[in-house]
Parts: sequence; structure tokens; C-alpha cells
Amino acid sequence: MNNQVKTKTLPGSIVIPGGRVGVLLIHSLGGTPVELRFVAQSLARLGYTVHCPLLPGLGANTDISGLSTWKDWYQSVQTAHDALCETCDTVLVGGLSAGAMLALKLAADRPDRVKALMLFAPTIFPNGWAIPKSLHLFKLVHDRFVARLFKFSQRAPYGIKDDRIRSFMLDSFKGDNRSLEDLFGRGGGMVLEFRRLVRQVKKQLGSITQHTVIFHPRFDDQSDLKNTMLLQRRLGGLVEVSVLDDCYHMVTLDRQRGYVVDRTVEFAARVMARIEEQAKIERMKAEAAANAAEKAAPASGSRKLNAASAMAGE
Repeated sequence: MNNQVKTKTLPGSIVIPGGRVGVLLIHSLGGTPVELRFVAQSLARLGYTVHCPLLPGLGANTDISGLSTWKDWYQSVQTAHDALCETCDTVLVGGLSAGAMLALKLAADRPDRVKALMLFAPTIFPNGWAIPKSLHLFKLVHDRFVARLFKFSQRAPYGIKDDRIRSFMLDSFKGDNRSLEDLFGRGGGMVLEFRRLVRQVKKQLGSITQHTVIFHPRFDDQSDLKNTMLLQRRLGGLVEVSVLDDCYHMVTLDRQRGYVVDRTVEFAARVMARIEEQAKIERMKAEAAANAAEKAAPASGSRKLNAASAMAGE
């Protein structure tokens, strides 16, 4: 039986109805759900209900005024998660780059409702080799008004190592009559809010005990591998890490996306098999306890009857 996710979504969101297992995927800072399309489609083939919403404020061109905060982004994530939980018994959560931070925040705040995490090139701070040095100086900025005076531009290779894939992506964007500055620029206000989100998430890392898989490029142009190493040390649960050797930041689109997708699907299937096995064991324990109680009840009644007979005999 297919479940329709009952939530208001912006155009550009990915919603794929499926069964009672749900997957929430969160795009990057200034990105779109297209970044996670291959992952979403592959998980949907397992029969899962998949939702990758375009988040207001976090998504490209959804906050022209630059007034949204990380709490607005997170509220949208919570709303999408609530909608999935209405139709799904189990929900897994994944995120790309900055979206991974929102996924971690959700896992920390809702440990019983987020069963596992799938993180793609998680970014605690953008410190890859293609990041402009000016962004490092931006750490000194703490006022939102001052932050909004800044504008940060990305430069080639824009998170994609493969020339053909990068050209195809840029050509498709040109068809939308959007400049590269518009596509890859990030306002200072958005970057400041992301930094504030990370500050909150870092405080909660030790409390996150869900099984987690992380994919991160060795030579990430946007987010150094140190980001994942920090998560591996501080997260409180089992963490699996795949270090990729032939792609850049957009691991769900670049050369090794096939490997990333296959491992993600395998991880999700493995997590669900373990959950189903645990549920089976719990059912067996409950049945055994019920049977023991049922057998004990007649014996107890028999003892009472014998005691009553003995008293009558006296």
C-alpha cells in the first residue's frame, strides 16, 4: 500500500509514495532536492516512502530577503518529519553537506523517531581547498546585520570533479536563466545562521546514538575530511565511514554516486532487517510471557480450590 506524505511542499520537492518505512532527505545550504534525486529514487525502489522537501530559507532562491534563521529551516524539517511519521512506522533521515547538520539535530531531539542517519559530505565548517580565505575571516563576524553585508561566491569545480557532469549541471542551470553568482553565491546572513546551527549541533553530538553511515571525499573542495573525522570521534553511536577517492563535495551527483547510492541502499536495508529482527524478538518475548501467565493462572486457581476443600473438611 502506497502512503502519500501529507504535508505542504514547495515546488521542486521530491515526494515518492511507498510503504510503512519512510526516508527524509535534507538538501544542502542554498541547494535543492535535485542533489539527492538518485538516492531518493533508489531508496524508493525498496518500497520506502521518500520525502526530500525544498526547505524555505535553506533552499536556493527561497529567502531573497535573507531574513530566515536556522530555526526556520529546522522547523520545516520537523514538519516534514511529522508528516512522514503519520504514515510510516519507521523513519530514516539523511542529509547532504549543511543538510547533514539538520539531520543530526533532528536525531538528537527525536531519538525514538529517527532510527538511523545517512550523511553525505557533512559540513561542520566549509573549509575545503576551493573555499575562499575570506570565509575563514568571517568567523569574527557575530552580528546578523554586519553578516548580511557579505556575499560569498563559490568557484570551480563547484563540488563536482567530473567535467562532463559539471558541464551538464551548469548547462541545465543556464536554461533557467540564472547566473552562476545566483546559483553558487551564499549570503553572509545565511552563512552566519548555519554557523549558529552548527554550534547547537556540536553540543548534542554525544547524545546521538543512532547507527550512522557517512560518505566523504578525501579531497573535498568544500568541506575537508576533518569534518567527518570529528563526527566519527564525537557521535555516541556506531559510525560507518566511507572515504571516497574520486569525487568532490557533491557525492550524490559526482563520479562515485553509484557507489554512494548502492551503499546507502544496503545500509538502509541492513538497518531495517535489524529493526525487524528486534521486533520479532520482542514479540516472541511477549508471547512467552503471556503463555507463562496463562499456565500459571489455572495452577493458582487449583491451589485455592484445594485450600477451600481442606477448610471444608475441617
